Amino acid sequence: MQFGKGGIPYIGTHDGRTLRYPDPDIKEQDTVMLDLETGKIKDFIKFDLGNLAMVTGGHNNGRVGTIVRKERHRGGHDIVHIEDAAGNRFATRISNVFVIGKGNKPLISLPKGKGVRLTILQEQSKRYTAA
Repeated sequence: MQFGKGGIPYIGTHDGRTLRYPDPDIKEQDTVMLDLETGKIKDFIKFDLGNLAMVTGGHNNGRVGTIVRKERHRGGHDIVHIEDAAGNRFATRISNVFVIGKGNKPLISLPKGKGVRLTILQEQSKRYTAA
């Protein structure tokens, strides 16, 4: 949250919107759910451990999992460790992570496979069994 001219609190979203007078509990990296007709905040999700997140950039792009750990690196990029539904753990920069649900319940519809990346051998065996 930032303060504009006259001390008016506001937040900026990833798509360029500016929302004035937000809930004071909303912090950086939190996700807000908007009502598109009115432009008001309906709900928000904290960037906390245990919440469901989607990776939106980097090598792990498109993967979905639960936030397990956050690492702070002063002078560098902060790292988030995520565990997907198959039990695979991976790490990525905090700027690549977008929180999409509270606990294990997503607030959006997930892509096929629920965001779990298969290995090359798993993909190959899946294709052979389907054919």
